Amino acid sequence: MARGPAAALSDLWRLLGQPEAALSRVTLTGAEPALPSSFAVGTAAQASIAASALAAAALDRLRSGREQSVSVDMRHAAAEFRSERYLRVDGGPAPELWDSIAGTYRCGDGRWVRLHTNFPHHHEGVLAILGCAGEREAVAEALKGWRAEDFEQKAAAAKLVVTAMRSFAEWDAHPQGQAVAALPLMSLEKIGEAPPLMLPSGDRPLSGVRVLDLTRIIAGPVGGRTLAAHGADVLLVTAPHLPSVEPLVIDTGRGKLSAQLDLRAAADKARFEALLRGANVLIQGYRPGGIGSLGFGPEQAAAIRPGIIYVTLSAYGHEGPWAGRRGFDSLVQTASGLNVAEAEAAGIDGPKPLPAQALDHASGYLMAYGAMAALARQRQEGGSWHVRVSLAQTGRWLRGLGRLKGGLAAPDPSQADVADLLEDSHSGFGRLTAVRHAGLLSETPPRWERPSMPLGSHQPVWPD
Repeated sequence: MARGPAAALSDLWRLLGQPEAALSRVTLTGAEPALPSSFAVGTAAQASIAASALAAAALDRLRSGREQSVSVDMRHAAAEFRSERYLRVDGGPAPELWDSIAGTYRCGDGRWVRLHTNFPHHHEGVLAILGCAGEREAVAEALKGWRAEDFEQKAAAAKLVVTAMRSFAEWDAHPQGQAVAALPLMSLEKIGEAPPLMLPSGDRPLSGVRVLDLTRIIAGPVGGRTLAAHGADVLLVTAPHLPSVEPLVIDTGRGKLSAQLDLRAAADKARFEALLRGANVLIQGYRPGGIGSLGFGPEQAAAIRPGIIYVTLSAYGHEGPWAGRRGFDSLVQTASGLNVAEAEAAGIDGPKPLPAQALDHASGYLMAYGAMAALARQRQEGGSWHVRVSLAQTGRWLRGLGRLKGGLAAPDPSQADVADLLEDSHSGFGRLTAVRHAGLLSETPPRWERPSMPLGSHQPVWPD
């Protein structure tokens, strides 16, 4: 029996100690199944987007005294959970998302592994271990000589991203599965002292809020895109040497400025520190310890900018033997039992992914929710605050929402099916057709004022 969206939202809202009365101003429409899955993906989409929208309304009330109602439709939320799938550029398909050898393979012990090779160094690293050509047939043949967990471990030691497929029972018995089970879905922790910071006045919930976005791929960028939808000045900071996936840059870049700095270089590090001194929020999704080694971990950032809201995304959480391991949504789905459970529900042999990158998207909205909840705490109590979210914790939450009997029989919404949820906009890539934001506020409808632009299109400075 699946947990309903209203109950799921209430749980999220209470988890971070938000004002109970705000829940009376939310309207949730639609019903499961929203997407073909045995999991309550539509509920996860609706509840996580609603939490972020409700947090925007609550912060707006704190800043302006204005009361807003919030509404989220499940069909719209589910479409936004697959926003990259519906993206069109100049009327045609966006650039290809997946690398040629990415995906699942059966190993010599009969078990499956999933390879994530969208970054060139991950692609090349896998081929170096296997000693084969970069073609699916050659990779499949080479993996017949490996046990799945041995290849998973070998790849992790080489800082690559590969996971063996496990069932729920296997994940629950795994030390990392046990570490994730002991953690809450997300956390909000005070990490330093600071006076309450006054935000400039404005006509939107996040007007004048400055957000440094140090994230890539889907989850973190969705968090930044959500903050931009409610009026924040979001500055995406990447580096020229870091790989990216163009369709995701296009889709998640809506509403953002985009600059490039190499934090390994002293001059760029100083420019970033100057940006941080003027920021309200920093969101980052680099491997655990990566940004700290450059001098900008949570406590370091709080020392530079007292009052900062620091949001950290990881793959597997901050506890357990895999805490430092790299990962992506599809890999966490595979490792944590979701692919096995979905396949069993469908009656098929082998992995079956969810019908959306649901862990990524939910985590992104939870990051935005946590950032806004922390901004409200900062406004009322002062302090610097650290929000933690991980894909594995989000996956456990999705699992806990329950299963949908017959959910896999639901239709898979096509581009034409979601046409009423799309909007056109100009961008630095051409004319975009993309999903509108589903978290609706009655007085300040969400919108993206800045067009999506190629990486590095802007100077690393805050707008006036």
